[in-house]
Amino acid sequence: MLANFRKIYHEYPKAFWIYNVIVFIDRFGGFMLYPFFALYLTKKFDIGMSTVGIVFAVFSVSGFLGSALGGALTDRIGRKGVIIFSLVLSSLSALGMGFAPTLAIFIAVSVIVGTLSSIGGPAHEAVVADLLPENKRAEGYGIIRVVFNLAVIIAPAVAGLLIARSYLLLFIVDAIISLISATIVIFFLPETKPKAHPDAKPETMSQTFAGYGKVFKDFPFVAFIAMSVMTALIYVNFNSTLGVYLRDEHGIPEIGYGYLISMNAIIVVFFQFWVARKLEKYKPMLMVALGTAFYGLGFAMYGFTSTYLMFAVAMIIITIGEMVVSPFQQSLVASFAPEEMRGRYMAVSGLSWGLAFAIGPYFAGLLLDSASPNWLWMACGILGVITVIGYIILDKIHHSPVPIVAEPAATD
Repeated sequence: MLANFRKIYHEYPKAFWIYNVIVFIDRFGGFMLYPFFALYLTKKFDIGMSTVGIVFAVFSVSGFLGSALGGALTDRIGRKGVIIFSLVLSSLSALGMGFAPTLAIFIAVSVIVGTLSSIGGPAHEAVVADLLPENKRAEGYGIIRVVFNLAVIIAPAVAGLLIARSYLLLFIVDAIISLISATIVIFFLPETKPKAHPDAKPETMSQTFAGYGKVFKDFPFVAFIAMSVMTALIYVNFNSTLGVYLRDEHGIPEIGYGYLISMNAIIVVFFQFWVARKLEKYKPMLMVALGTAFYGLGFAMYGFTSTYLMFAVAMIIITIGEMVVSPFQQSLVASFAPEEMRGRYMAVSGLSWGLAFAIGPYFAGLLLDSASPNWLWMACGILGVITVIGYIILDKIHHSPVPIVAEPAATD
């Protein structure tokens, strides 16, 4: 086993592993906070899930501007500086949200937070595409998800201890962790932006932003993003409405929801890399369709089950979908993007989650606050079927290639 780990380590550049350390630390802070975000808002401000949905929408819509700015800056000045700037802003924003005394002030802070902290998203995605060749990206994103979920395993338990004393401690610790991540980026992560061709003329800032027009004219990519939005609309319930639904409709306390999150993370840690490596020979668009089918089935089950055991089974099905969707979805985005436009493609890709968080929690909240909250999970199943069909059609139109799997040379 040790020999296998050593072999895998040498298949990837050192900067890739440094980036994984950054992902672990930053996500540790994020997943102490975000899974309990809806629970925090409903408890502190005594609001319903439809109002929480509006808060998520405000945060997401304001994040569109930040992501667009971040994508342009990532292509223009590089990845490292944008990531540092974003992490520092995330630290300040966490404190702002934690100390907000009223819902109105919280929403005002969310507008600023959503705009500024989203700047780093495209840079993060571009770093991985810069560091890895196309035939290693699905596996590489799989490794990142393993590291990501190692943090998720630990974070809810730590969050539970902090919540027992004060929700405010979650925001303070998240702020500190963001600053630690920024420090590591400053001293250890190299700039990964590819060097421009010697004959290439430098773009003006207006030309850089105008490049978004080219992205939106890439019809197969835009169609893929539309399908990704529908996939994300299903999955956003994981971190927005599911915890509230289990608490209010079935009496499952926060710690019970936390156990489901931890189980999800443990499965990903043990099986994500294996799943990515086993499935890498298949067409990535069809793999995303397969994973989305698992999403639809898993979330739909919550509308037809009432025991904690079956809630856990549903979560396992959702986790299988997550392990299939995530690495191939990210790899597909990287394959669509020309090298010199990766930041802007990644920014537009971020719209799939931004749009989903802008509209998903609100409409899900309306269903959850209605007389028949189980309709939310039925809607997830129906949307899953529609989305799977969309991916299959897009695969036939776009002819997504089967990745060429080759043995890479060992790197330090």
